Amino acid sequence: MRPLTLQRLGLHCAILTLVLFVVVVIAAKMGAVPVSLYGLGRDLIRVAAGRSSELSTEYRLVVFNIRLPRILLGIFVGASLSVAGTSFQALLRNPLADPYVLGVSSGASIGAILAKIAESHLSMSAPLAGALTPLGAFIGAAATISAVYFLGRRQGQIDSSTLLLGGIISASFLSAVTMFLLSTVTGRDLHGAAFWMMGDLSTPQEKNVYWLVGVGFFLTAAIIYTTAADLNLLLAGEKEASHLGVDVPRVRIVVYLAASLLTGLAVSVSGAIGYVGLLVPHVMRWLYGSDHRLLLPTAAFGGAITLVIADTLARTVVAPTELQVGAVTAIVGAPLFIYLLRRRLA
Repeated sequence: MRPLTLQRLGLHCAILTLVLFVVVVIAAKMGAVPVSLYGLGRDLIRVAAGRSSELSTEYRLVVFNIRLPRILLGIFVGASLSVAGTSFQALLRNPLADPYVLGVSSGASIGAILAKIAESHLSMSAPLAGALTPLGAFIGAAATISAVYFLGRRQGQIDSSTLLLGGIISASFLSAVTMFLLSTVTGRDLHGAAFWMMGDLSTPQEKNVYWLVGVGFFLTAAIIYTTAADLNLLLAGEKEASHLGVDVPRVRIVVYLAASLLTGLAVSVSGAIGYVGLLVPHVMRWLYGSDHRLLLPTAAFGGAITLVIADTLARTVVAPTELQVGAVTAIVGAPLFIYLLRRRLA
């Protein structure tokens, strides 16, 4: 494993930051309402200088009230799913593990829907109501990954095939329960909720939700990053890592809870977007190696870039109508999943 230096880490992150910036600019430019690059740059400078009143009402609505908040949401959701997927793959030592395949996203969806149902029956302040859905999604995600983990353990060891099968079955069952809830409890909102369930970034969010998702991502990702060296050792097996001084139970609990929280935050605002947590870690591992001290931050950037690109395609390919961003990621991710599965079983 090539030694990691602060300069090397900073260089790779700087390159990916530049790529993300270019992708964000292109995404802000593209859409039903044409925006020139010169005009976009000029108006961003105006807003930064506190001269937003000089912008037309229509332009401010399209670019600054619709596109940029949606892009920001895509950055945090993509980064969260990628970091969660990287963590699950390392902890379970299974390259096919990700929040969607393991059923964690489905569990988070049920938690988010139950929280929304409870919110409609409770008298709550706006900030508390905004935090209830991510909390419900986290509880659902944590409960699901715990169940799948115990299903996948045989004689004290993780059986990858059983784990994967348990995750797929759990995801199928939880998706059926979700549709039952949508049909019986929130029937009048079935169309919008079903659209959200397939992965959607177009739903407007309150400002405090953006703060919650952003701060939650940075804090949780930082917690996972503190276990990066331990995750490197866990790749050799839990017994081997324990002999090398890794507190395996502590690392397992920290990573499971943190990755479940990241998944819950992402699902609570975007629905279940599949394959980002599977596709991005493999690409970043191929580019940068398996050292999680480098892999985790590059996976976060890669997930943000991937989801912003996918969402831009979703809202422009068949304009003026939109595709669900989850459909776009599935078109790319499902063939990759089949390829990885066949290679693993070969």
